Amino acid sequence: MKSVLSALLVLLVAATASPATAQSYEDQMRQAAGAYERKDMATAVRIWKAWAAKGEAEAQTLLGAMYWSGEGVPRNLNEAARLYLAAAKQGYARAQNNIGFMLGFGEGVPPRDDIEAYKWIKLAIDGYTAKNQDRLDQARKDLATLSSRMNPAQIAEAERRVRAWKPVPKVR
Repeated sequence: MKSVLSALLVLLVAATASPATAQSYEDQMRQAAGAYERKDMATAVRIWKAWAAKGEAEAQTLLGAMYWSGEGVPRNLNEAARLYLAAAKQGYARAQNNIGFMLGFGEGVPPRDDIEAYKWIKLAIDGYTAKNQDRLDQARKDLATLSSRMNPAQIAEAERRVRAWKPVPKVR
């Protein structure tokens, strides 16, 4: 009986202690952003990798940007594209814009694919908010550049894909 009570006490302490010691997703994302700003890339990468592995679109996008630029990790455009695509499929506008740019402007994702690039950039434009005005303006310029080199059938197909697109649950 004493061992059962001891076991229950241990479980009770563990259950009540865990929430107090565990940081929330938002807290850890703020911690990673602060680490990134302080140039503590190891901490930012560690936190973003953990959350990216759980399918969190924002973490996937930020880690993808590190792989794209080679900050804190070896530059790896294939890994950047993989992470951006996983987040883009969930509807994360910045990732949609980034994978669209990579596909449309030959940034490490051969072969170039103007139709898919158009789709992702158009979805990003539709998803950006006023707080992303600079990104929105650049995405509109990129879409105009893409459109200028596409024929009407390609644009129609890209627009069909935009209309048919649906976000998916977390992609790992």
